Amino acid sequence: MFTGIIETAGTITELINEGSNLHIWVTSTLSNELRIDQSVAHNGVCLTVVDLGVNSHKVTAVAETLSKTNLSQWKLGDKVNIERCMPANGRFDGHIVQGHVDNTALCTKVEELDGSWLFYFEMDSLKESELVVNKGSICINGVSLTVVAVEGKSFYVTIIPYTYEFTNFNQLKAGMRVNLEYDILGKYIQKQLAARA
Repeated sequence: MFTGIIETAGTITELINEGSNLHIWVTSTLSNELRIDQSVAHNGVCLTVVDLGVNSHKVTAVAETLSKTNLSQWKLGDKVNIERCMPANGRFDGHIVQGHVDNTALCTKVEELDGSWLFYFEMDSLKESELVVNKGSICINGVSLTVVAVEGKSFYVTIIPYTYEFTNFNQLKAGMRVNLEYDILGKYIQKQLAARA
């Protein structure tokens, strides 16, 4: 389990295709603290550490993961948001994040304000918007954020300077896709309501 509070941004240094799998080497300030078999969120995707190097670690994404996330679009040099699992005695500084990406969304606009940024996103279907509520939680590329407003398939969030500087939001531009994980509580409620109907 994660909380959506990013610990560091790593850099992709090698991408290796093997069959339908993609092996990804990442360098980061946390890599030396990781261990093999540890679950670590990369842009909100829970991946298992399978190898370690000097200031680097390797994870593997399977076909299912590649089809549901933006990992297939990653390139050498890209920055990825990294978070280790929350310790049992830790605090929920963000919200409950599983590392199970539901879908991707398209960034449609970035608006710079005087000291903050507005990022606008469009989901693939109107059905998804049922899980996004005004002032509710959403996880975008692994970052726990509050939805400012939602209209139809679109919604936007505000990014403060600290988040902008220490995550890969500073590289996000209109036309790029991001990983979305909806609030798990909303997903359970939606399932229960559908079952009753």
